[in-house]
Amino acid sequence: MTQTMEQQMDWMNDAYSQALIKINRLNEKIGASFPHVCLDGNYNCEDASFWTSGFWGGLLWLAYRETKEEALRETAELIEQQLNVPLQQFYDIHHDVGFMYLPTSVINYQLSGNEESRRMGLIAASHLAGRFNLSGQFIRAWTDRVDPNSTGWAIIDCLMNLPLLFWASKEENDPRFKQIAIAHANTVLKQFVRDDWTVPHIVSFNPETGEKIENLGGQGLGPDSAWSRGQAWAIYGFAIAARETGDQAYVTASKNIANYFLSHLPEDKVPYWDFRTADKDKHVRDSTAAACTASGLIELSKLIEDETEASFYYESAIAILKGLYDNYADFSDGQDAILTKGTVSYPVNRHVNVPIIYGDYYFLEALVKLRGQQGLF
Repeated sequence: MTQTMEQQMDWMNDAYSQALIKINRLNEKIGASFPHVCLDGNYNCEDASFWTSGFWGGLLWLAYRETKEEALRETAELIEQQLNVPLQQFYDIHHDVGFMYLPTSVINYQLSGNEESRRMGLIAASHLAGRFNLSGQFIRAWTDRVDPNSTGWAIIDCLMNLPLLFWASKEENDPRFKQIAIAHANTVLKQFVRDDWTVPHIVSFNPETGEKIENLGGQGLGPDSAWSRGQAWAIYGFAIAARETGDQAYVTASKNIANYFLSHLPEDKVPYWDFRTADKDKHVRDSTAAACTASGLIELSKLIEDETEASFYYESAIAILKGLYDNYADFSDGQDAILTKGTVSYPVNRHVNVPIIYGDYYFLEALVKLRGQQGLF
């Protein structure tokens, strides 16, 4: 082993072990809650129906799978029990049930065989499938309770919910779930992906005819911008779709969107909140986009036969994680979160340059993958 490889293993092992220590410490502090953003050093707590409500449970399951610490499993199961409430309240169920129930109910079922967890996962998948717009071939994003104008909206984030449908299809031996996932992914390929291999946050369709109306900026700079977390969702989401279907069109999309992402990163490997932001706003970063992309690049590297090309994406993932470790990770007792400087929505000045729970989740997930393990889904 060369000195360079030894040094690489040193920081990876330190990041991994320190993250696990911090998760155990945080479990003692916040228990079965639903953190979203870390403010003044402390994670807040959202309602169980909030779209990020599965990520803390997912972190606990990731850590439990590695350490077998029973306290982590017990808290994760308490979180899952609370998630059963919004699952039964149909009016609160939105397209992000994949983010909510894949890293909680589905992984619990896979690890323990818990039939109640399986039931919850399948109900969530049925809700997601029920949001499919047949005319437009897309899964509708939010509900009217969030935005009354959203009836014909699809968002790039939803690619990351499709694994729930792929899982349900295999679990039930029913191709309908998979067919909906593929139809939505194909619509994203056709209607979201631009010639320069960037994607908008939102695409608006006529909900009756399915005709595309326009791109919308959403949490990005504008309709024609390149919101960095949106690119991350696309890289990872298309890689998963390719893994589940073998469709090389998804591999091509994931690679090319990744190429854009990687070629526009600043020196520390953590993107600006939007790649097309003005110079005056380049202090606004999104560490969550970096962590998500790193985990997605590892998935992508497994799908590429050419060893040199596969190595490029794998090594790019390592470089991003090293940038996060060196410049954005905080393993001290000073704050609950691991990663600093995530951004929820800069256009509305909502949670800018603060730690965010899904940044921590994808950071640990990527580190676990580097150790030869699979992600949770």
